[in-house]
Amino acid sequence: MRILYVVAEAAPFIKVGGLADVAYGLPRALRAMGHDIRVILPRHRAIHGRAWGLRPLGPSFEVPVGLGGETRRVEVEISEATGVPTYFIWDEFYFGRDQVYGYPDDPQRFIFFCRAVLAFLRQMGEPPEILHGNDWHTGFLFLWLATAGRRDRFYRPIATVFTIHNLSYQGITGDALLAFGGLGEHVDRLEVEPPGHINWLARGIAHADAINTVSPRYAQEILTPEFGFGLEPLLQRRADRLVGILNGLDPEAWNPRTDPALAAPFDAETLERRAENKRAAQQAFGLPVKPEVPLFAFIGRLIEQKGVDLLLRAAEALFARGIQVVVLGEGMPEYTAAFAEWPARFPGQAGVRLAFDECLARLLYGGADVFLMPSKFEPCGLGQMIAMRYGALPLVRAVGGLADTVQDIGSGEGTGFVFAAFTEAAFLEAVDRALALYADRAAWQAAQCRAMARDFSWAAAARAYAELYRQARAWHNP
Repeated sequence: MRILYVVAEAAPFIKVGGLADVAYGLPRALRAMGHDIRVILPRHRAIHGRAWGLRPLGPSFEVPVGLGGETRRVEVEISEATGVPTYFIWDEFYFGRDQVYGYPDDPQRFIFFCRAVLAFLRQMGEPPEILHGNDWHTGFLFLWLATAGRRDRFYRPIATVFTIHNLSYQGITGDALLAFGGLGEHVDRLEVEPPGHINWLARGIAHADAINTVSPRYAQEILTPEFGFGLEPLLQRRADRLVGILNGLDPEAWNPRTDPALAAPFDAETLERRAENKRAAQQAFGLPVKPEVPLFAFIGRLIEQKGVDLLLRAAEALFARGIQVVVLGEGMPEYTAAFAEWPARFPGQAGVRLAFDECLARLLYGGADVFLMPSKFEPCGLGQMIAMRYGALPLVRAVGGLADTVQDIGSGEGTGFVFAAFTEAAFLEAVDRALALYADRAAWQAAQCRAMARDFSWAAAARAYAELYRQARAWHNP
């Protein structure tokens, strides 16, 4: 199949979160299956063109803006550094920014990106059979194709797939932006949209031929008020088109045997070498080097979703257990301020680095004993998969992709520690079970080996997406 994968960020070119990792791993796996898949994203200024071999692709072309016949001329560059042809839409005004997200005009920027993608399809000659968009940034594509696109013989055959990576980010704007996108005709308001507003995530859900989330459990959770963020009525209406496909992990990019960020590379046959990584991690965070003390690590964004308020509430009881805890990440100011106090409150036990540092994160995956991910909700999560691959046993809440990937040790064949209720008591009970297993070195190492043996490669996900593409094509052209 011919597939165009539309996304706001993609590793290794530019990465803000897990979306970029998916945009790297999935297209590569689909291409390995023989599909003609291409990736397209904005040419953000932070992308280093020379480093990735970007080169101009044909002449510039006009992109319509608004309803008055105005246009903007854009350029497209291409890179094949990942093995997948990747296109970059360049416009100085909209994408010549220091960051990918976070600007007041983000909705306008991404609507323009979508308009540029639609114009670029004609430059490609033969349109894709499948247009695969991701998150609210691509929601305009689905609304346009379902309205104006239906009247155009060129666009009419294109089937669409929309992936929800995180339902909490919805891109709600005033409906005046419809005119900026060139949609002058009346657009019916969705039942989940406030009057006078457009919800771009909801538009992807409402108008795509097929919809998926990034784990099976999350696909079921978002049908409920607890996890639906107000969109559950729309999702329930489209439940027959909704599936969950678990994200994968690139086994080459995440390999403890070859990772240069580790003080001592290792594998399941040389687990004793992890002790050198633990020592290096303790030193990096200014903690006493104590091999016998369990080292717990939190790596990620300091936001409410990740359950960091639970960690903060449980802090006194957590450190009373005599463990060491390190925190690596950045996020909301109220959380960063609270974690910044930990080293002084819990000297010799707490280490905090309020920044994102990939090398240090890799060292923690390879040296920590327990990886903490007590999320309120989690569409998929990659951290727990990486942790298992690196022999750090995950302690997670039973939500979304965490429930789909981590089997509780209590089963006898588990790979981590799972709790259900979002309470301090449930969290600390899981901590105590982790400490009990840690005291039995043979049982702990057996669990590490089971965790490291889990296969989270992209091959299975790619097969499921290929089937979803075929289903979308059948739904689009009954």
